Amino acid sequence: QLQLVESGGGLVQPGGSLRLACTASGFTLDYYSIGWFRQAPGKEREWVSCIDSADGSTYYAGSVKGRFAISRDNAKNTVYLQMNNLKPEDTAVYYCAADPPPSRYVCYNIPQYAYWGQGTQVTASS
Repeated sequence: QLQLVESGGGLVQPGGSLRLACTASGFTLDYYSIGWFRQAPGKEREWVSCIDSADGSTYYAGSVKGRFAISRDNAKNTVYLQMNNLKPEDTAVYYCAADPPPSRYVCYNIPQYAYWGQGTQVTASS
């Protein structure tokens, strides 16, 4: 059974850091494009970052560029999202998603990722 599990969320003061993890079971993550998304209360889900299966290129939404970093650890079958200088507007449920190869799209253009995790809450508040 293919499964994604997010972890690492929590409550942090503005300016603080968290590292989210997305761990896969039932398949090998390093062949997949992986995206991170978030959804705040009353808002639509938005794309945050992704790492492409073709060449490992990474991409970020403008609102997080320079503060967030996505990376893979193939040995642990895990993708991370390092989040620094968190702001109150980063508060949301964060989801990871995977798209199987071969992909016709660069990871930030994938119309619908195939597999999703259950989400982890991130709250930046004083």
